[in-house]
Amino acid sequence: MEDFLKNVTIFDHPLIRHKVTHLCDVHTGSKEFGELVTEITMLMGYEALKDLKTKDVTIQAPLKTFDSPVLDEDFTIVPILRAGLGMIEGLRALSPTAKVGHIGLYRDEETLEPKTYYFKVPVDVTDGQVIIVDPALATGGSAEAAISYIKGLGCTRIKFMCIISSEVGLRMLHEKHPDVRIYTAKYVPGELNEKGYIPTAFGDAGDRISGTCSYNPDHRK
Repeated sequence: MEDFLKNVTIFDHPLIRHKVTHLCDVHTGSKEFGELVTEITMLMGYEALKDLKTKDVTIQAPLKTFDSPVLDEDFTIVPILRAGLGMIEGLRALSPTAKVGHIGLYRDEETLEPKTYYFKVPVDVTDGQVIIVDPALATGGSAEAAISYIKGLGCTRIKFMCIISSEVGLRMLHEKHPDVRIYTAKYVPGELNEKGYIPTAFGDAGDRISGTCSYNPDHRK
């Protein structure tokens, strides 16, 4: 295994692979696209959150009293706007007490560099894990910027979760943030296209979730 993949979890579950295939299909409408993003995020969340701290509490079951574990920490979800918003529900379905911050980044279409326009997180964000989410990791610029912002607050337990990742993006995060664990449902080796997109991905996830752009050839004039 190459060094840049050693801190990356690539999911190989048949349910996840099945859902990612439909996510990339141009005939998948915005409603189904959003639902698939939620479902995939939830499935990935079981693995990404397996190291949450727990404590034992005493409960009264129908037949006897015994000690059993419950969560002993919250975590903060930080979606990269706007596409990352689609991944919040999947993680909060696993833990409704999870907090949510937001970071607004957009990519300059000429330089491909990330530009920040919004950043707000809970005041106690440093107390627990931070899961930064974005459906696609392409050039890696937005993810790198988001991680840097979160680290700047003093957070040390940071993870990055995406649905599709490129070799380019993973190599960048490995170089800039080798301490950050990455979770991805699909890894695409090779180069990006001339616009910095992953050729075998789903296009612009924000557009597809919001229904602001159709990739379906049947819908184009």
